[in-house]
Amino acid sequence: MSRPIRPAVVLLLILTLITGIAYPLAVTGVAQWLFPRQASGSLIIRDGHPVGSRLIGQAFSDPKDFWGRPSATTPQPYNGLGSTGSNLGPLNPALVEAVRARIAALRAADPGNRAPVPVDLVTASASGLDPDISLAAAYYQAPRVARARGLELGAVRALIAAHARGRWLGFLGEPRVNVLELNLALDAPE
Repeated sequence: MSRPIRPAVVLLLILTLITGIAYPLAVTGVAQWLFPRQASGSLIIRDGHPVGSRLIGQAFSDPKDFWGRPSATTPQPYNGLGSTGSNLGPLNPALVEAVRARIAALRAADPGNRAPVPVDLVTASASGLDPDISLAAAYYQAPRVARARGLELGAVRALIAAHARGRWLGFLGEPRVNVLELNLALDAPE
């Protein structure tokens, strides 16, 4: 009976070492060598301390900051361990109510802004972690941010344009801006 079990156990141990230890270490080493910033989480460092990642959104609620897309992760927003979409369809009453509440909150934060609310400010991304917003979403928020910070609207719009990123490979996706980077640029001393 032990005769057929021994080769199976040895093979299990060998494959465990290869696929569970050697391969992950090799992939991690190559990633750190070829893409050190990305392999380390694309962290944004300020004054020697990490303040966030370029890849994961953060919850901003202060009127002087740009706000990102809503996060679908619960109970903590932008929780990388809970990455998920809401899985609510467009006709789901819960999604419709959540979108209405988000529109009302945006209107309450900037009552004078009668422009149409960009969809990415009221719906979560598929991962629930999206760090970027569309340029339309950034420009929609610019008047509120400018007033709250005592800045000229043109200066805030220029900052958005300076941090805008185009389509990936020139044709995939939409032009966007990273919310954390934009808010850090606003906070930077003149």
